[in-house]
Amino acid sequence: MPKKVKFRKQQRGNNKGIAVRGSKIVYGDYALKAADRGLLTSRQIEAARKAVMHETKRGGKLWIRVFPDKPVVAKPAETRMGSGKANTDHYAAVIKPGKVVFEIGGVTRELAKHAFKKASAKFPIKMRFVSKE
Repeated sequence: MPKKVKFRKQQRGNNKGIAVRGSKIVYGDYALKAADRGLLTSRQIEAARKAVMHETKRGGKLWIRVFPDKPVVAKPAETRMGSGKANTDHYAAVIKPGKVVFEIGGVTRELAKHAFKKASAKFPIKMRFVSKE
């Protein structure tokens, strides 16, 4: 979650197009790339990070290339319509197809592929394993 935001609430906006920025491997040797569009919550990103760390036995280096900076609001259950916009429930990162979510270096290809397979199960969108070639 961000330390400070200019505005408490944001509109949903649209999520058209493909990722231009953050679509290439910059830091590591292997990456987990989004093949679909959607929102990744901070909890999902953290769960995937833990899965990768567990699989690699904290070997190598992991880079997280996304940050959840979009406030998502949610009204309580069984609330009547109206009475304004709800309070911020959680934060999410906007993901477009082609966006690199994680990068890893210092591990073998098989280990990276296995770790990213476990991590991709934590996300609600399809992911792809890519390598620097």
